[in-house]
Amino acid sequence: MSYAEIVFEVRDDAAWIGINRPEVRNAFREQTLDEIADALNSTRTDPTIVAAVVYGVGGHFSAGGDFHAMMKLNKANSYMWNDRMQKVAMTCRNLPIPVIAMVEGACVGGGHELMLWCDLVIAAEDSIFGQTGARVGACPTVGATQYIGKLIGERRAKEMIFLCKRYSGAEAARIGLANESVPAGELLGRVEEVVAQIKGYSSQTIRSTKVSLNYDSDALYPSWQHGMELLANIWGTEESLEGMNAFLEKRPADFHQFRERNRAALDKYMDDFHEGRNQSRSSRQARQD
Repeated sequence: MSYAEIVFEVRDDAAWIGINRPEVRNAFREQTLDEIADALNSTRTDPTIVAAVVYGVGGHFSAGGDFHAMMKLNKANSYMWNDRMQKVAMTCRNLPIPVIAMVEGACVGGGHELMLWCDLVIAAEDSIFGQTGARVGACPTVGATQYIGKLIGERRAKEMIFLCKRYSGAEAARIGLANESVPAGELLGRVEEVVAQIKGYSSQTIRSTKVSLNYDSDALYPSWQHGMELLANIWGTEESLEGMNAFLEKRPADFHQFRERNRAALDKYMDDFHEGRNQSRSSRQARQD
């Protein structure tokens, strides 16, 4: 496969995979996910590759899914996105080598989930970690709901997801979202040091222990399937489109209109219930007679 959405090179016995859409802070679309998965899988053909490093070109790790792609999704075609997300995630988790996220700038939304799929995370101190789904009408159920609680506890996970709380890279390292943080100017050098360190260790030990370490979280696979079906019911809804349009139009989203609409629907239901209109006309007449 030739790459247009990522840059890929093998140097110093590591595969370097850079999301190359800096004009949108490395937000990804379906083609990007295809290329990331292909590049990661290609490392299997060269046993001398000791690690894969995922990063973003131009100052940001990834702002997540590109809304111009996501707004075209609905329940009928949701698998076109969801399956690609899962493929990248499972490729990261199933490779016999460590996958390292080198994080600078924005690491939010689906980009934050991409980070979660990686084995090790080294971040610039001033990078930003966060889940933005509640703000934009998306649903982070392809990694975030499964893994954040395991890393930083359920309370903090709910705060990140419900309240869109963000952490700096330094804070992320302190609470366990990242392994370590360094000044931005030292980030590349530190990742290269970690790759060199891995090169000096046993590949079969790393391969075997990665499988063993993943055992517990592998049991969350049914939750991934469950999450993708939940997400299928989110794509294309008026509420999700309101959130994404509001973001693109740089205005606050009006989500409360949907609560008010639901309240009106519930009021009508309860009125019909109390007035006996939840039955056929003939049945109602027979009971009145």
